[in-house]
Amino acid sequence: MAGTTRKRTGKKQRGGGDPRRSGRPDAVTVKPATARDWIGAARPRTLPLAIAPVVVGTGAAVLATGIFHWVIALACLAVSVCLQIGVNYANDYSDGIRGTDNHRVGPGRLTGARRAKPRTVLTVALVFFALAAVAGLAIVIRTEQWWLIAVGAACIVAAWFYTGGRRPYGYFGLGEIFVFVFFGLVATIGTTWVQALYVPQEAWFGAVAIGLLACAVLLANNLRDIDQDRSAGKRTLTVLIGKRATQVLFTVFVLVPFGIAAFLALVYPIAWLTLLALLAGLPAILIVWTFRAPRELVTALALTSVTSLGYAALLAWAFVG
Repeated sequence: MAGTTRKRTGKKQRGGGDPRRSGRPDAVTVKPATARDWIGAARPRTLPLAIAPVVVGTGAAVLATGIFHWVIALACLAVSVCLQIGVNYANDYSDGIRGTDNHRVGPGRLTGARRAKPRTVLTVALVFFALAAVAGLAIVIRTEQWWLIAVGAACIVAAWFYTGGRRPYGYFGLGEIFVFVFFGLVATIGTTWVQALYVPQEAWFGAVAIGLLACAVLLANNLRDIDQDRSAGKRTLTVLIGKRATQVLFTVFVLVPFGIAAFLALVYPIAWLTLLALLAGLPAILIVWTFRAPRELVTALALTSVTSLGYAALLAWAFVG
């Protein structure tokens, strides 16, 4: 028995020890992910953030022209949603291979949880980026706004380097800037431009509001993961400024859009109805200030995302009503 024990011990040593300590997700046996796992990795709770700017941008375009270009609007929606899903899978891949997701509090990731091979997750991310590019190219051909190809390329590059590359800017407190610019300003203004070839001031107000709500969702996400991110060396804005400042900033990001809506309501009275979205926004703020377990912030994230979509729908109605 002793000889057998020594033989087995030696075999384990020759194998290089426990592969799970190597930090390489594909060093262990990969457990196959189910369809539910893949859908979860797309992070459906964040998809309203991709829909909201298209809704507001389309409403502003109809306000400017009196015409609803529904085909272009659907193409804009395809670009936005595919980019959002692509970003989510790209983050899954990049954070997973770095080990950032090894101790996640929220929903599990495919790469970090070793439910799928990193290369497979990367391929899926690239497929969604390609789908966004195809839909974007169709818009460019239809509108003959060829300079938008550069804008689309910038969106994909920014999406990848959020957590990808050697020095991802999401690890240095710049994630909120990316979200505000690309999922607020670019998505909303771009949607208006390709339908109207003109951007009224209402689109700018709406873009700022939607961008702030998207940033609030990111803050809720990063507040949930603050301890894990700090340990992994991921210096998000939340890690840099701390819990209390994040709670204050989250509150500001959620409430300022309603101040914008109140201003717009002086001209578009239906905009007052955007206050109904606070039925989801105020509970989200309450959770962010009173949570005891990080998992509670998953609910705050979802509520803020719903707030964004409800706000967008009601503001677009105010523009076209």
